[in-house]
Parts: sequence; structure tokens; C-alpha cells
Amino acid sequence: MKRLGQFYLNSFSGLSKEVWWLALITLINRAGTMVVPFLSLYLTKDLDFTLSDVGWIMTAFGLGSVVGSWLGGLFTDRVGAYPVMVVSLIGSGFLFIGLQYLHDFYSMCIGIFILMSIADLFRPAMFVALGAYSKPENKTRSLTLVRLAINLGFSVGPALGGLIITGLGFGGLFWVDGFTCIIAGYLLLRILNPKKRTIVEEEKVLHPRSAYTDGVYWLFIITMLIFGFIFLQLLSTLPVYYDKDWNLSELEIGLLFGGNGLIIFALEMPLVKYLENGKLSLIHLVLIGLAIVGAGFVVLNLSAWAGILIIGMILSTFGEMIAFPFSNAFAMKRAAKGNKGQYMAFYSIAFSVGHLFGHNAGMQLASAYGFATTWYIMGGLALVGMILLAVLNRVEKLDVQKG
Repeated sequence: MKRLGQFYLNSFSGLSKEVWWLALITLINRAGTMVVPFLSLYLTKDLDFTLSDVGWIMTAFGLGSVVGSWLGGLFTDRVGAYPVMVVSLIGSGFLFIGLQYLHDFYSMCIGIFILMSIADLFRPAMFVALGAYSKPENKTRSLTLVRLAINLGFSVGPALGGLIITGLGFGGLFWVDGFTCIIAGYLLLRILNPKKRTIVEEEKVLHPRSAYTDGVYWLFIITMLIFGFIFLQLLSTLPVYYDKDWNLSELEIGLLFGGNGLIIFALEMPLVKYLENGKLSLIHLVLIGLAIVGAGFVVLNLSAWAGILIIGMILSTFGEMIAFPFSNAFAMKRAAKGNKGQYMAFYSIAFSVGHLFGHNAGMQLASAYGFATTWYIMGGLALVGMILLAVLNRVEKLDVQKG
């Protein structure tokens, strides 16, 4: 037991102070985006928008995320990660506060689009900054620590958001949300200012590779689009399945997803440390993670026993813990000889596109063909992704040999 505890503590050792600060800033930022889970409720209850209107507003949300990720990569390569992160955090803070004053459909669509375009500048810039603050051997664990912060923020945020709405209404939520983003930006200015902090010097690339012409990376991004499409069913179609087919209460659904967050918080860092010390390549590990996530959906069709829901969630959670950190690590490794912001922007965009199409497509499939067929389709898509990853693993080895 003592050895196990020591291994767990060691999985957090060796990370720079800057990485820990960036994780804390990300935690504050993600806990602060508590408006997002309640946005649909706010639009329908307070502003009396129809479900069709809400669908178009969420489309604007997804489009803003895509544009923000792309611009974040572009500006990061031109002016650096630090100023992009500062502008994103402080700018989105003021925009969150201002969003409560938009009441008609068109202004809300435009407002949400602008907000997400500024907010998602942060993601590619943060990935690039993380690479600068991490030693090469610690990059995967540094990414995992920030992912833990994001997961913890998304767990804490909705709970705090519910309390704020109860006490202060939706208006209070926008104010708190805005101020937390501004506070995160202030911390970034005070603590991670490049004039005051030391970053890890990386080899300068005189003729950086463009992500647009990197065929290996494009194949990887296609697999990430598939993975994102499948994974995002956890956030939209799966809760409806719990409600419609199993008649679970909100509390029971919350406990299932709470278990997901608890497992990630407790086990992801030691699991990543254990796997990165093994002999499997990054792409092999992503393939394994995708396979487990796909199995987490297919297994739901194999039994009428309620415990299968817990098994499915555990499988999806372990797949997520493997696929996300090592796909992040592959993207950063591929970006090392290229335009880093551009590469990490494409990685972020893959999941933004998933938000744009995945939620609606999953709902439409479930409505037209039922949940059982939808889960088999997700399993089939996972198989396609696994085949592409196997091809990618071979192609990447040939590409490395060519230099």
C-alpha cells in the first residue's frame, strides 16, 4: 500500500511551478464558465426562445469555437502564447458580463459567436505555453495535470452555478462567470508574465512545417474528429438514454457522471505515468483509448441489468483517460518542428467540429433508429477510427525514417 501511495505521489513530481500555476488558472477559468451548462435553460426560461432558436444559437456557439481555435493558433504563432491567453481570459470575462444584456435572437447569435471566438483563443495558446513550461519527458503528464484541472472545473462549475442561480438568478451567474475569467487573466499577468518567469528553451525551427501540408497530421486530425464525435455522445445523447430507456432520476444520472469525474481525478495521473513508461507508441495508446470508449457504448446493448450502465461509464472513462492525454502528446510532438500554434489549433478545432455536429447527429440517430442502433453505430465509428490509427502508426514511422 505504501509503494502504491508513493507511486501516486511520484506521478505528480517533476512538474514545473509554471505548469502548476497554469493548471490553477485553467481550473479557475473552467469553473468560471458555469454559464455554459445552463445556457439552454436560460434561453428558454428567461428569454422565451423556442427550441429551434436555441438550436441555431448553439450552432453559433460551435462556429465561434471553431473560429476562436483557428485564430488562437494563428495569433500564437505570430505574437506568442502569453498575450493571446491574456486577451482571451480578460476579453471573454467582459463578454460574459455583457451577454446578459442581449435579449433578441439575432443579437444573441452574434454575441455568442463573438464570445466563443474570444474564449477559445485560449486553447491552442495554452497548449503551446504548456510545451514551453515543460521538460520533454514531462509534457504528457503536464497535459494530464491541466486536463485534471479542466475536469475539476467542469465538475465544480455547474454545482456553483446552480447555487448562484438559486440565490442571484441568471444575471448573477453572468457576473460571477465574467469576474472569474478576469481573475484568471489577472493571475496570468501577475504570475506567468514571461518577463518574470523562466521557460524551457526549445530548439528554434528555421523553416517550420505547415500543418496544412502535413499529410500525417491530417490523418491524425480525421481520427480525432471521429473520436470527438463519439465521445461527445457522453454529454448529450447518453443522459437522454438514461432518462428515456432507464427512467433514471437527475440524481442518479448525476451520480454516474460524478463517478466519471472521481475516477479521472483519482487515477488519470498515475495511469498516464504508468503507460508512458511502457513500450507502446503514442498512436497505439490513442487506439486503445478509442477502442475502450467505443466498447463503453456497445456494452450498453448487451444486458438488461442496470449495472451495465456503470460498466459502460467505467469503460468510457478509462478510454477517455488514455485517449485524451496521449493524443494531446502526439499533437505537441508533431508540432515541435512546425508552426506550434497552427498545429494545436487544428487539434482544438477537431473537437469544436465535434460540438458543432456530434450532439445533433447523435440525437437525430437516436430519434430515427433508437438508442441501441446508435450505440452500435458509435462502436462501428470507433472501429473505423482504430483502423485509421493503425494506418497512421505505420505511415508516421515511415515519415520519421525519412526525417
